[in-house]
Amino acid sequence: MYKLIALDIDGTLLNSSNQVTDSVKKAIKESKEKGVKVVLCTGRPLKGVENYLEELNLKEEGDYVTTFNGALVQNSHTGESISHLTLDYNDLCDLYELSLEIGSRSHFYDTRTLYTFNKDVSDYTVYESYLTGSHLNVTTLDQIPKDIAMSKFMMIDHPEILDECVKKIPQKFYEKYTIVRSMPFFLEILNPNANKGAGISLLSEELGIKQDEVICVGDAGNDKHMIEYAGLGVAMGNATDDIKEIANYVTRTNDEDGVAHVINKFILER
Repeated sequence: MYKLIALDIDGTLLNSSNQVTDSVKKAIKESKEKGVKVVLCTGRPLKGVENYLEELNLKEEGDYVTTFNGALVQNSHTGESISHLTLDYNDLCDLYELSLEIGSRSHFYDTRTLYTFNKDVSDYTVYESYLTGSHLNVTTLDQIPKDIAMSKFMMIDHPEILDECVKKIPQKFYEKYTIVRSMPFFLEILNPNANKGAGISLLSEELGIKQDEVICVGDAGNDKHMIEYAGLGVAMGNATDDIKEIANYVTRTNDEDGVAHVINKFILER
């Protein structure tokens, strides 16, 4: 019997209109009524997911959420953090310098604010701010406090430009950080111990839930670790090919209620 289901948001929980359909809402509600933990696991900050937590009644006692690609795991009812794996000021300096060397624009988060050093603000930074509801601070490196706890650093650009930038990243950065592609125009860089799989593993351990009692559902590169961790790793029908290859099961697309299909089949068993 599955006791926890972790759901990515963009391209998974949400359809192409950025909505949670009634069928998905109903399936999540019935899962909770059966005692299954439903955990949103996203690259977004908490502010960018709070409306969905409210909409799906996932801020009740005993509910949890994982944000910043697993870097922050917290109780969504009390706000208490279980784990927050961050990057520091030195990491920020190194990663910003790397972004300049390879020719990519960038932005980064603490827990609440989205920052960029690009005075000609990228459309993708504006999109990220709008998508997550985060305050955007256009600043300079010398204005950043030395004790910053950075949840993630992101390289952002047109997909074809970012493709070329990624090729220029030295191997030592892959050895020092967790680096995942969340969207064609977003490359996310995290604490080396942070990823969605690690976040769900930590939460499962905290709750006394075994690995084979966990379902994880996603569609993109930043979902890879949790799909590999899960007892049942599920790729959306609209997932990238590499995610489908590692999944135990491929469900319908996000425009075909793929999340509801997984829940009905494996949790509600109908």
